[in-house]
Amino acid sequence: MESEHEQTSPKNGVVGPKGFVSLVGAGPGDPELLTLKAYNRLQTAEVVLYDRLVSNEILAFISAHAQRFYVGKAASKHSVPQEGINQALVTWAKQGKRVVRLKGGDPFIFGRGGEELEALVAEHISVEVIPGITAASGCAAYAGIPLTHRDHAQSVRFITGHLQQIESELDWDALARPGQTLVFYMGLGSVETMSRELIAHGLPAETPVALIEQGTTNQHRTHIGTLATLPDAFLADQIKPPTLVVVGSVVSLHAKLAWFDRLSAKASGFHTGKHALLDKRS
Repeated sequence: MESEHEQTSPKNGVVGPKGFVSLVGAGPGDPELLTLKAYNRLQTAEVVLYDRLVSNEILAFISAHAQRFYVGKAASKHSVPQEGINQALVTWAKQGKRVVRLKGGDPFIFGRGGEELEALVAEHISVEVIPGITAASGCAAYAGIPLTHRDHAQSVRFITGHLQQIESELDWDALARPGQTLVFYMGLGSVETMSRELIAHGLPAETPVALIEQGTTNQHRTHIGTLATLPDAFLADQIKPPTLVVVGSVVSLHAKLAWFDRLSAKASGFHTGKHALLDKRS
């Protein structure tokens, strides 16, 4: 007789009647950075809910028999509430479906994967988390910028730049300390505030800064400047999201360590599509 765990966990692509949810990190864009485990789940999924920052090349790995629902969010355009996504995951799992929640980067780094996991656990849904390469790691590596380096940075901080009151919600004194690398996710709307606050709290104005646009794809561009020039560079180059902001002396290594030729990239960019009707059940 099979145990309860065997009935409700993935095994050779088969699950029991309770269904199963996989929270999957798609990585920064390059399909070759997707983990083998993530690929296997996409091949056996019956329902896939995917975000805006998942490249078309990764979407191509999804089984042709799976239902696909685009639930992407852009800044100030959250037309699919997170609560609706949570409920949809629960509903399909209770119908016995193999469900994949496909997220750009890593589900647990500014991906709201923790909230989705909480919702699933609260409903006693069998679930797993498949990590992905987070944008900070993947995009910085492709830009030739090591996030830590013995001669430059002994620590790294990942910070969300998508805050209502960024001036008051972040510890700028801590962020302005030397010997570390700062990586701001979703920070394009706050570049002027970032620059002003970091300088005001003691970080030198000449501190190197990189804006990594559409990292690991054939749209990849790395813009180099300083805290003092960051706002003007952003406006002049018409930089668009998704873009990471990397602050610290490690950025100075880009000039000699850059290796990635975007013409050889396997990913063309990111999908935008019609938002899902999450009250649909089948």
